[in-house]
Amino acid sequence: MDFKNPEAYLEGSVLYIDKPLTWTSFDVVNKIRWSLKTNLGIKKIKVGHAGTLDPLASGLVIVCTGRATKRITQFQDLEKVYDAKIRLGATTPSFDLETEVDQSFPWEHISNEMVIQALEKLSGPQDQMPPMFSAKSVDGKRAYTMARKGKTVELKPQAISIHKLELLSIDLPDLSVHVECSKGTYIRSLARDLGEELKSGGHLTGLRRTRIGPYSVSDALTLDNFIEKIKLL
Repeated sequence: MDFKNPEAYLEGSVLYIDKPLTWTSFDVVNKIRWSLKTNLGIKKIKVGHAGTLDPLASGLVIVCTGRATKRITQFQDLEKVYDAKIRLGATTPSFDLETEVDQSFPWEHISNEMVIQALEKLSGPQDQMPPMFSAKSVDGKRAYTMARKGKTVELKPQAISIHKLELLSIDLPDLSVHVECSKGTYIRSLARDLGEELKSGGHLTGLRRTRIGPYSVSDALTLDNFIEKIKLL
């Protein structure tokens, strides 16, 4: 595409961005919108993302501009692929490193074979409980907004499917897994469920989204790459 053509973004462009750690998906959207206005002189433009990626996760985010924002739901419905790092023996309220460890559990009884069997059991269609620290809407508010204020959030299990769950490496209490799953799947919840399945605890220590449907993070631009491409001078 012609990155310096304002009309291309207004007519509708789909951008594949490699989101950095600590950024929210909304940060990415806001940065792109600001960059288009600043560098290309676009006064008003719709920009949206097709699926939230947690601040402590990196990887592929699909961003749509202009008329392409009508395609957001189409992208949201696609399969997602992740590489995740999980630590057993401890839990956190957010199920990842956003919050401190709140409980510790024995993990020395866990063997490699037990982990493999647990992963097999957690594969397939299931009802998954989302984390309290999530973007789920509860009474018109984001669940994480209330959770961060210390309020109890009541969420309902969501029907999801984990198509593939493969052990990549293991050095207990740490392990890495490859996950291919349906939309709406929380890998943080998977880490928690794995800990419970092993009669221990579990939380996410790293996450990277590598693919959305046929679109790979290997073909994505960093935000710096994108901004450099749209600069006129």
